[in-house]
Amino acid sequence: MRDYREISLWKNVTPEEWNDWHWQLSNRITDIEALSEIITLTPEEKKALNDDLLELRMAITPYYATLMDPNDVNCPIRMQAVPTSKERYTAEEDFYDPLAEDRYAPVPGFVHRYPDRGILLVTDQCSMYCRFCTRRRFAGEVDRPKSREEIQAAIDYIERTPVLRDILITGGDPLTMEDENLEWLLTSLRRIPHVEIIRIGTRVPAVMPQRITRSLVSMLRQFHPLWINVHFNHPKEITPYSTRALNMLADAGIPLGNQSVLLRGINDCPYIFKELFHKLLVNRVRPYYIYQCDLSRGISHFRTSVGKGIEIIEFLRGHTTGMAVPTFVVDAPGGGGKIPLMPNYLLAQGERRVVLRNFEGTITVYTEPEDASSHCHGCKEICMRQSTSSGGGVSELLEGSRLQLEPQVLKREERRHQWMEEKKDQSLNTSKPECPFL
Repeated sequence: MRDYREISLWKNVTPEEWNDWHWQLSNRITDIEALSEIITLTPEEKKALNDDLLELRMAITPYYATLMDPNDVNCPIRMQAVPTSKERYTAEEDFYDPLAEDRYAPVPGFVHRYPDRGILLVTDQCSMYCRFCTRRRFAGEVDRPKSREEIQAAIDYIERTPVLRDILITGGDPLTMEDENLEWLLTSLRRIPHVEIIRIGTRVPAVMPQRITRSLVSMLRQFHPLWINVHFNHPKEITPYSTRALNMLADAGIPLGNQSVLLRGINDCPYIFKELFHKLLVNRVRPYYIYQCDLSRGISHFRTSVGKGIEIIEFLRGHTTGMAVPTFVVDAPGGGGKIPLMPNYLLAQGERRVVLRNFEGTITVYTEPEDASSHCHGCKEICMRQSTSSGGGVSELLEGSRLQLEPQVLKREERRHQWMEEKKDQSLNTSKPECPFL
């Protein structure tokens, strides 16, 4: 990490300004002239940036810029922040909206894809625009938070949908919002009786840790149970600044998880992830997910094989503490949700014996009891309560409620059909234009 005062662009910046998140947000690097004062650009890079910035959004916080190696084009920090001409290439398999979030939006700004939880999109602004972003279709488009009026429609939907018990606030990055707007949002959600869990997804502890202030933390701790998922991709992102931010959140009793994206040339090495996860655990952050890079347009150069992710889990499981082993997932194209993948540890299965292997390659056998049937006694009330929020699928075969599975109509498609019918009914009673979604 470089001393910011050694960079001519910021030589007169005071420590008070540098540690002010408003200053960091207002002074993001957005043009090639400022970037050239921080890192050494080759003539080819300059030409590419001049062309690409007409189409691609770039914004890098001064803090994150100090983590970049000024002379190494393969610096893992630099690769996450600086656009390249590769982003203008659209692969055959690329999608505008690979996770079909727009398709499963009953109202603008809310995605209801899973049975009992949903995604609340409150801003398109990030403190830094990551080059591999899955929501690059709209990230930074207006570069500001949504108004309370815009968010209220999603809150109204949550309120009238009692199956929703877990709400993830994301964007953009919700922690780019002012404290008072965040407090209004959290208060609005906490007033809804069936919302049990509120989560915030944010990258600011990695790219703008100055945002984690005493006033923010003091406000957040009023809304427990509140969880925060942070986003670190490389050990170089763990600095004294980010460590302080994470410790402040953890000291407020906020459980922290980390979501990483598997990125070619940046972290596609098991030892990079091992070091990252060890550092995160020391800072009371539990590794949660490693995502296979999505099929968004313009980021095919970041994608690895799925096998690379499975290999990384192979190198972690058993070789380090289980708390440092996240779940590797592919977020299914078309809105199918996260699919967990891991190495195959079950080698064979007989009537009473299963053959297993461990992380060392040792092959062993586990003998099951003669009577392996399970009897559910005394939990009828719990079973009935939880089964009402079932999302269908293979679980219905296991519980015996269905004989076969023919998912010609999925639960999420049934919900979507209901939304469409409601929108048609509303259109008969109003002349206001509707906000379309696929």
